Formats: sequence, C-alpha cells, structure tokens
Amino acid sequence: MPITTYQLDRPQTRKTCVVFASPHSGRDYPDAFLKQSVLNQREVRSSEDAYVDRLFADAPTYGAPFIKARAPRAYLDLNRGADELDSALIEGVRRSAHNPRIASGLGVIPRVVANGRQIYRGKISLTEAHGRIAQFWRPYHDQLQTLLDESFNTFGQAILIDCHSMPHEALNSVGPPGSPRPDIVLGDRFGAAASGDIVEQVEAAFASAGLRVARNMPFAGAYITQHYGRPSRGQHAIQVEIDRQLYMDERSLEPNENFGAFKALLNDVMAALVDIGGQSDKRVAAE
Repeated sequence: MPITTYQLDRPQTRKTCVVFASPHSGRDYPDAFLKQSVLNQREVRSSEDAYVDRLFADAPTYGAPFIKARAPRAYLDLNRGADELDSALIEGVRRSAHNPRIASGLGVIPRVVANGRQIYRGKISLTEAHGRIAQFWRPYHDQLQTLLDESFNTFGQAILIDCHSMPHEALNSVGPPGSPRPDIVLGDRFGAAASGDIVEQVEAAFASAGLRVARNMPFAGAYITQHYGRPSRGQHAIQVEIDRQLYMDERSLEPNENFGAFKALLNDVMAALVDIGGQSDKRVAAE
C-alpha cells in the first residue's frame, strides 16, 4: 500500500508553544516490506508504540499541533539519526565507531524488532535504505523543525512533547524489588534537553492526574530528544514514555478495557501541558 509520509493535525487557533509528536505509532506497512520480512503480522508490529497516536489525538482541540508518523518503526525509525546505518543489515555500509543502538540492531533501518527477533532474511541495498530515509525520515524531521520554529517565532520558546510507550516489563528494573513502578517515564537526557523548570511542570501535569512519574530511567531519550533539545536557545524536548499495560493488551496488541478512561485522563494532562506552553505568549506580546 502507498504510505503517507506523516500526518499533521493543526489546531484551528494555535494557543501554545507546545508541539506533540508520535514518531513510533505508525502502522502503514508496505506490502513489499512484509514480503521481505520473516515475521508474521503480530511479530512485526511488536516494535510499535501502538495507539499512542490515538491517545494524543485530541491535542489540536487544546490549541497544539500534533505530528505523527505513518510508516512503522520496524520499517524506519524516526528516533534515530539518518546516519545510524547498520552494516550488518545494509549492503555497502562501512562499520563505524561503536554505537550501542546500531550494535543491537536498532539503527535508523532496524534489523530486529522487540526481543531481538530478526526482521529480514538477508541484507537490503544501500539504495533502498537511502530511499526510505529520503521519503520518510527527512520530510518528518523537516516538518517537526518547522513546527518548533513556528512556536519560537510566535511564543518566544518551543516545547516538544515526544510521545512514546514502553513495554510493561521494561519497568522491572526500576526501583527496589516490590516498589511501585512508574506509569510515566520522562526523558530529558539528564537535564541536557530541557530546562529544569519546564520538566518539573511537565512532571506535575502527569502527577496531578494520579500517575506515578520517573525521570530518565530506564529511558532518557534518544535521537529526537538529543537533537531537538536546545534549552539554551529556548527549544526544549521531553520524551514521554507510557506503560503500555495502562491502555492495551501487549499480547494481542489491542486496546484494553481501560483505553477510553486512560485517554480521557491524558486529555486532562494535555490541557495542563498546553497551559505550560501558553504562558510564554504573554511575554512575547509585551515585547
């Protein structure tokens, strides 16, 4: 099937410098890719941040734009640099300095899905890899930076909320045995990607909704947070990881009975996050 590069939903009136993004919830699988893969449909979908696009779908009604991938993560990972090419998968790629993401098979063109399962029977061509990057990676990132530039030009700063989900089992190593696990993990690259004041307000928005929040463990943010987080320039990026068990069945990859209630809860959180980004327009208007 043909794939739209991304979907951008804009508000009728922009009320905030906050931009919401979902780079891993795409589920438009090209037929040619499925034929290349040794995995069945459920296995190949295991890398998706499934339904995160639906959880945050109402962001425009609160005055914030929402950009979401259409291509799936197993096909192309938008949370990797365009140069994170895996020589074990792509013909003609030179081995580079050690990169743990590439070494584990999770470069910009992933070699594996969840639990290290191989996607392909053999290698793909460098031409094909570059084609995916040109068709999907670059347009998404060009549009994302444009949205952040619009935020800065209008409000004096930009805040990216990069929306993800995490397997429930990923939280097993967080905290002492038997202690409560977080529902939400905020990644700010240990303070490098966003100002402390903004991260505190984002954390408070989730905590006020009754969600347990942790920072940077086990996920501190990858390429997107690292690349777009420039707090000294007024551009902040925070990765939000949501425990999948809160809203979906990880085995069937279907929304669970709590999906509607959890989406409503997140709408309240989004309203609070939008307010954080709306505070800056008063300063700009006064200048």
